[in-house]
Amino acid sequence: MAGKNNKENCCNVESVITVDERGQMVLPKEIREKANIKAGDKLAVVSLKKEGKFCCIALIKAENLSGLVIDLLGTIIK
Repeated sequence: MAGKNNKENCCNVESVITVDERGQMVLPKEIREKANIKAGDKLAVVSLKKEGKFCCIALIKAENLSGLVIDLLGTIIK
């Protein structure tokens, strides 16, 4: 059951947004507030590939990126 709870908490569709002709998109205010994203914040765009094709992208606040890498590497090293 613990695995099921982790899956449920892992990924949610928070919003559907549109990319305009210049490639720009707007994060809805509700999402920015939930994620504490403010004007001037830097976001890292992380891509995932499956069978050689992009399947997903994720946005991670740049200030949190180093902590995530350290956690990931720590898990791998153990």
